[in-house]
Amino acid sequence: MFDISAEVSFTSFLQLAKTEINTRAIRILIFKVVLRKNNDMRGYVTLLIALVVISCKNEPIKTVSMKEDVVALADDAMGGRQTGTEGELMAAKYIEDRMVAIGLEPKGDAGVYTQAFTFKKSSNPHEQAEFTNLTEDGAVTGVNVIGYINNNAENTVVIGAHYDHLGTGGEGSLYRDDDTSIHNGADDNASGVAILLALAKTLKAEQSANSNYLFIAFSGEEIGLLGSNYFVKNPTIDTKKVSYMINMDMVGRLNEEKVVAVYGVGTSPRFKQTLFANNDQGLSISEHESGVGPSDHTSFYLADIPVLHFFTGQHSDYHKPGDDSDKLNYEGMEKISAYILNIVSDLDGAGKLAFRKTKNESEEVPAFKVALGVVPDYLYSGEGMRIDGVSEEKAAQKAGMQKGDTVIKLGDLDTPDMMSYMKALATFDVGQSTIVTFKRDGEINTVKVTF
Repeated sequence: MFDISAEVSFTSFLQLAKTEINTRAIRILIFKVVLRKNNDMRGYVTLLIALVVISCKNEPIKTVSMKEDVVALADDAMGGRQTGTEGELMAAKYIEDRMVAIGLEPKGDAGVYTQAFTFKKSSNPHEQAEFTNLTEDGAVTGVNVIGYINNNAENTVVIGAHYDHLGTGGEGSLYRDDDTSIHNGADDNASGVAILLALAKTLKAEQSANSNYLFIAFSGEEIGLLGSNYFVKNPTIDTKKVSYMINMDMVGRLNEEKVVAVYGVGTSPRFKQTLFANNDQGLSISEHESGVGPSDHTSFYLADIPVLHFFTGQHSDYHKPGDDSDKLNYEGMEKISAYILNIVSDLDGAGKLAFRKTKNESEEVPAFKVALGVVPDYLYSGEGMRIDGVSEEKAAQKAGMQKGDTVIKLGDLDTPDMMSYMKALATFDVGQSTIVTFKRDGEINTVKVTF
């Protein structure tokens, strides 16, 4: 072992690391020491990233299931994988080790698997964090993990999923009882990373000759899509030759109806037909045209790259400590993985897909003065706005509304879909009352609510 506080050159430090750090446990110990000293060793952040890229050559390679990947990434030991923390680095190292075992080539910075990006958080929650350099006070460093299958093809398919989460909560948490509980983020988004690694393993074994594949585990998603934004602005491949991008975020809770929401269907003319021609898993596809949404595919869409984003819906554990590995539907994840593989295989000989701009659905959302106090069911494609959850002590709960109710009218305004519901809700002010018409178990009911 060596003295981490000693004054050594970068080359000497890295050489010592390569020769003396032989187990994952020892490396994690070094991570902890360096992170505690980070305020006094800002110049050595690059050395910390260098430690992350050292592989465990003495550890045996074994087949790893998606469940095992989720359990590892959503373990309390990783502290919720918040960007810029020890837990994030541990998760990054785990993902890198998996990419090495699969046989992916490193495609991060300067021939390694990692791509570091540094930013300063904005004091204004409505403003985006800004990328900066390592010398500024208050700077935080995140790490993307990037692996590559080089089939010497003309075009590349990007497959991504973010691996960061909320740590012990903070501003993004919806949990109010205890602000020190670890938010493990099994569905959000260890599930997406697990499917990413499964796809990488299969595509590596197939050795397709028609496409290259770039696999990116993004950090910084929870604080503003920072990792994907940074990659698009600082790509490690020629993004002009990217055919399309697939993103997976919260794909671990396939419901009994087997509904999968797919966003970005309108971003290429090829997508719609391909999605429905390759659904041999019995999935119910809820399609959405827009390429803009609250996940990393947006960064690629804004760079004029066709995108598909897969999502199995929100739930009561979203951004709470209860999002744990034992609650995921692993059989459902296998179905989604197989479905995405079918799509990728079908598009393998298609070359660079044509890009098409779509309507930004988020720009159409009106401003609200009031809230009904419900979580909409984003997977529902029938008539009305189906409720997926009811908030405590809010208007809907006080009026006796329940999960599964489908709102078809607010006052005199019909709500045949989500957008019409939001437009209707935007017409009310605080203190107003109205009649909500809704369906429950096939019967039409009405209740009076006060906002």
